Amino acid sequence: MRSVKLSAVMTMLAVLATLSGCGGGGKKGPTLTSIAVTPVNSTLPVGTTGQFTATGTYSDNSTRDITSQVSWSSSVAGVATISSAAGTKGMATAVSAGTTTVTATLGGVTGSTNLTTTSSSTPAANVMPMTVNGSLCSPGSYLNKACVSVTVCNPDLSACQTVNDVLLDTGSYGLRLFQQAIPNLTLPPVASGAGTLTGCVQFADGSSLWGPIRRAMVKLGNEPYVSVPIQVINSSFGSLPLPCSNADPTPVSSGFAGILGVGVFKEDCGLGCAFTSANGVYYSCSGTSCVGASVPLTDQVQNPVAALPVDNNGLIVTLPAVPVGGVPSISGSVVLGIGTGTNNTLSGPVVLRTDSAGDFTTTFNGGSTNGFADTGSNGLFFPNADPSVLPVCPSPNTDWYCPPLTRSLLATNVSAGGTPASTVSFQISNFNSLLNSSNRVFSDIGGPSGFGFDWGLPFFMGRSVAFGIEDESSGLGTGPYVAY
Repeated sequence: MRSVKLSAVMTMLAVLATLSGCGGGGKKGPTLTSIAVTPVNSTLPVGTTGQFTATGTYSDNSTRDITSQVSWSSSVAGVATISSAAGTKGMATAVSAGTTTVTATLGGVTGSTNLTTTSSSTPAANVMPMTVNGSLCSPGSYLNKACVSVTVCNPDLSACQTVNDVLLDTGSYGLRLFQQAIPNLTLPPVASGAGTLTGCVQFADGSSLWGPIRRAMVKLGNEPYVSVPIQVINSSFGSLPLPCSNADPTPVSSGFAGILGVGVFKEDCGLGCAFTSANGVYYSCSGTSCVGASVPLTDQVQNPVAALPVDNNGLIVTLPAVPVGGVPSISGSVVLGIGTGTNNTLSGPVVLRTDSAGDFTTTFNGGSTNGFADTGSNGLFFPNADPSVLPVCPSPNTDWYCPPLTRSLLATNVSAGGTPASTVSFQISNFNSLLNSSNRVFSDIGGPSGFGFDWGLPFFMGRSVAFGIEDESSGLGTGPYVAY
């Protein structure tokens, strides 16, 4: 410890006493006198997010950014919510059209401004509206189904089809639509040798999709059209290989009209399918004969976000919070691009790099496994649960947990690079009890997993979650990564 001469100390004390006007008393620092909240009287389209800033003015006329210190609130949570959580403080989410007052409070001092939320019928060009069991989903959809709308056209734009009831899936890559959803389009096939390139995609729940790969023009939100290979789902095409022997035949059997895979990779298979024909994903079909095929990256099913001219470095999925016990439906948004505009930035998120499978590591109840953020899964699915705390539901719902009381739990996500780590709290309620309610959207449902820790749709509720696409850069780093 560095020493200081006594004479210097005594001199300093004398000066302080003189300035304070009372013997030995210390001078107090400046006090907070007012808070200004900006932007003032702003507008947000429903389903989008916006960052508010709190600036404090002090008694000495100095100002400071105190966004991360204040407590944030919205006077009408049904119009817009605003986060007071560390890392996302001041981030507002527009829920429905209307007006609310956004307030920042610190030590008894408050500041506020008005926020007007407008109809989502005219969102920004890079915003795709999303509903969970709402207007973009088919009637009677299964629980926690995240739906978007996609427009697909013939390559020459001679005919187009807008398709609702498309499952948003951050756990897969590329657009896949049932033939029944685009009956008026004539999409040209992608050749593979002397045959037609055909794909087999398998999912963790044991389901699979089969059908030819065709070229199409695809429109996401109001972004420019992009030309990409997509899969047209058709279980009667060619002959089903063993991995797709149970391929879904119709939108009714699968529960959706298609899947929009917008995870962290640019293609659905990558180099693994480019160099070997025995990949189990791609086949060359001539008539009813289908044999394994290697496929160059340009012919594989493409993540259409990566093909955009500007907002191609990732996306942000935003959903409002859902209370324990659920609600009938919610609306959110998919904002294309990360840091490419005023509506797609995150304030101080945890950034978890992912590995070659798109995974980070999750530790729960003493065990570690691969973890992934997946809007396409309708619950939280994880291993290592204590059966005395989280018993599995009786048949026929053995895919779900049925604790007698709602359980509050913790798990820790760790970046593929080892740091940083983020502890996430979540809740699991009795699935059978929730199923008997009139609600269709739940933040507190989950079940056992043999394939890692699946942070399904409940994880996204009350969060903005970014997916950085491989090899593309943003202010959050270079993909692949997940940030929240």
